Amino acid sequence: MTEAANMNIRRRQASNERINIDDAVLVEQSRRGDSEAMERLILKYQNRIYNVILKICADPDDAAELTQETFVKIIENLNKFEGRSGFYTWAFRIAVNLTLSYRQRSAKLALRSLDAEEEHYDSQSRQVLKDFLSDDSSPDPAAVVQNKELCEIVVKAMMKLDDAQRAVVVLRDIEGMNYARIAEVLDIELGTVRSRLSRARSKLRDILEAFLQ
Repeated sequence: MTEAANMNIRRRQASNERINIDDAVLVEQSRRGDSEAMERLILKYQNRIYNVILKICADPDDAAELTQETFVKIIENLNKFEGRSGFYTWAFRIAVNLTLSYRQRSAKLALRSLDAEEEHYDSQSRQVLKDFLSDDSSPDPAAVVQNKELCEIVVKAMMKLDDAQRAVVVLRDIEGMNYARIAEVLDIELGTVRSRLSRARSKLRDILEAFLQ
C-alpha cells in the first residue's frame, strides 16, 4: 500500500474518532424524538453507506433501495442500539448485512465481464495499469480510485470477487476502516479479516493481470 493511501486511511480513522463523539449526542437526541438530530445522522452517512453498498452490489437502483432500507432499520432499531460499538460501526453493519443478504437471495444481477468491454480501454490506460501492477505489492483500490485511468477498470474487476471478499476490500481499502472495525461490522474474527483481505487482494491482482494478457 502506498504512503499516500496509508495517510488517507489514517485521516479517515482520525475523523471517525471525532465523528463518534458527535454521533453519541445525536443518537441520544434522536432517541428522545428529535427528528432534526435523526436527519443529521442520515445526512452524515447516507452517501458513504450508499457508496459502500454500490461497490458490493454493483447496481445503482439496488444500492439506492438498500440504502433506504438501511436507514429504515436504523430508525426502527435505534432504541435497541446499546452503544457497545460506535453508531458508525453499527450503521455499516446493518448496511453490509442487508446487502450481502440481498445478494444471496437475488439471482437477477447480471454483471458485465471485464473482458466483454476490453476494447473500451485504450493503450494508455493499459500501460498505466501495467505500470501499477509492476509493483510487487497487491493492488490497492484506495490508490486506484484516485486515478481516473484505472478506476473504471478496477471497479469492474472487483465485481469478479465473491461478495464476502468484495465487502472486506471495500471496507478496508475504499472506506478506510481498520481491521478491528471491519471485524465488528462483518461480525467475523480479526484473523478472518486479514486472511480474507489478503486473498481478495491477491485475486484482484490476478484478475487485473489477466486483463492485460
